Amino acid sequence: MTQAQENRESQRLATGFARKNCGYSLIEALFTVMIGLILAAIAVPSVNSGLNLYRLSGAVNASTWAVQSTRYQALMAGYPYQVVFTAATNSYQIQDLPVGAATYANVGTSVPLSGSPTTLNQDTTLRFLPNGSVSAPVGALAFAITYKGSTKTITVTTYGNVKVTP
Repeated sequence: MTQAQENRESQRLATGFARKNCGYSLIEALFTVMIGLILAAIAVPSVNSGLNLYRLSGAVNASTWAVQSTRYQALMAGYPYQVVFTAATNSYQIQDLPVGAATYANVGTSVPLSGSPTTLNQDTTLRFLPNGSVSAPVGALAFAITYKGSTKTITVTTYGNVKVTP
């Protein structure tokens, strides 16, 4: 071999063009896939926990909105309103008692608390008077919503302030 051929061969090897140095080996590819699978296995429980908390928060937000909205309607209309939470159907129904009416009548249709299978701990009716006071003719001024082991309690004061506790 001549000196020129040896120089070209050494340059080809030095710049990484040697045939055995091209691409990744099967072992390197397998290690990369294993690391990706391990990271995914670590992330899945966290994502599931976050989704469960998100679904519970959605049901809690829907119920607190129903309480606050019903109170506002009673104050604005000048006659009693009530919101009825039903544990069997996990839903609520807003009702009003206009002047001259003998019984409460439904306002709209029954609304589910969540698209997820949340559970209420009890039937609760919160009655709002036009002066802003709140009473609970059925159940109590506090009720709990549960989803997959997580529970949040919603407490309503006698003047309509809503507090959510884990």
